[in-house]
Amino acid sequence: MGNGQPSKAVIFGCSGPVLTDGERRFFEQSHPAGFILFERNCQDPDQVRRLVGELRETVNRPDAPVLIDQEGGRVQRLKPPHWRDAPPPGAFAALAGRSLSRAEEAVRLNGQLIAAELYGLGITVNCAPVLDIPGPDAHQIIGDRAFGNDPKIVVALGMAAAAGHLQGGVIPMIKHIPGHGRAKADSHEELPVVDAGAEELTETDFSPFRALNRLPWAMTAHVVYTALDGDNPATTSSKVISRTIRGDIGFQGVLVSDDIGMKALGGPFEERTKAGLAAGCDLVLHCSGDAAEMEAVAAGAGPVTDEGLARLQNGEAMVKSPGDIDTADSQARLDEIMIAKGGA
Repeated sequence: MGNGQPSKAVIFGCSGPVLTDGERRFFEQSHPAGFILFERNCQDPDQVRRLVGELRETVNRPDAPVLIDQEGGRVQRLKPPHWRDAPPPGAFAALAGRSLSRAEEAVRLNGQLIAAELYGLGITVNCAPVLDIPGPDAHQIIGDRAFGNDPKIVVALGMAAAAGHLQGGVIPMIKHIPGHGRAKADSHEELPVVDAGAEELTETDFSPFRALNRLPWAMTAHVVYTALDGDNPATTSSKVISRTIRGDIGFQGVLVSDDIGMKALGGPFEERTKAGLAAGCDLVLHCSGDAAEMEAVAAGAGPVTDEGLARLQNGEAMVKSPGDIDTADSQARLDEIMIAKGGA
C-alpha cells in the first residue's frame, strides 16, 4: 500500500486533537491499516478534517479507513454545538412498537444524517449499528444502544440504519458479533460469560447478524459463550470466529476486534494482538492512543492478509457516492416522524 509498505492489521487511535511529533513518526513507521477518532480528538469540523488528513498522510494513503463511534444517544463522539444530537437507537425501537414502517424510515433518515456529517469530515466507517439483543437481566452497557429486544425489529431497523449509511457514503459496522446482549457484565471492565445454549443463541442473539451478514464490516464481542468455546472470548476464539461468525452466521466482511485495551482481555498487548489475529480477526482495534501500548500492539501485528485486503476492497465497493442530500429536509422529516409517535 502507501510507500510500497504493507499495512499492519491494526486500527489505532491518537491522544488528542492534533498529532504529536511522536505519533506522526510512529504511524509513519508502523503503517496501521486505519485510525479511529474519539471525543478527545474532535473539537470542531475544520480541526477534525485537518486531523483526518494528517492521519492519512502518515501512511501515504488517502483512502485509509478512519472510524468513529457515532451511534446516537449515549455513544456519540461528535456532539453539539458543532454536530447533531442524534436519538438513541432505543427511541426508534419504541417507535417501531407502534409503526415499524415509520421507524424504518426514521432510522434510514437518521443514518443518512449521521453519514452526511461523517462524510463531510472525511470519516469513512461508523461503528454502528448495534445489533445486540439485550437480555432481561443483562448489564445496561448495551441498553438503549440496541434497537430493542425483538429480533425481527432489530433486523429491520439494523438494515435501515445500514442502508442510510451506505447511501450517505459511509461504511456501517455491525456489532458486537455474535451478540453482546445477554452479557451480565460490562466488557470494558471485566470479561462477561454467557451460558445460554447454542440453539437459543442461534435462534435469537445470532439472528440479526445472520440477516445482515452481507454488510461490509463487523466488530467482535469480548464475551465468552460457554456453549461455543468455554476458554476464550469471541475476539480471540478461532472456534467462534470460524464456526459461528464465518460459519453459522455467514459473515464474510471485514472482522475487527473490539478495543483490545478493554479489561475483558488479559495479558500483554502484544499477546492480545497476536491472539485476535490468529483467531481470525482481520484487524485489531486499539483505541486509547497510549504510546507504549501502541508500540506493543504494533509489535504483535502482522500485515493485513490477502483475504483481509479483499474484504476491505469489497466494503469500499458497497458504498454509494452520496448525492446532494438535503439535510434540512431530512431532519425536518425525521423530527416529524419522531414527534408524531405513531400513525400508519
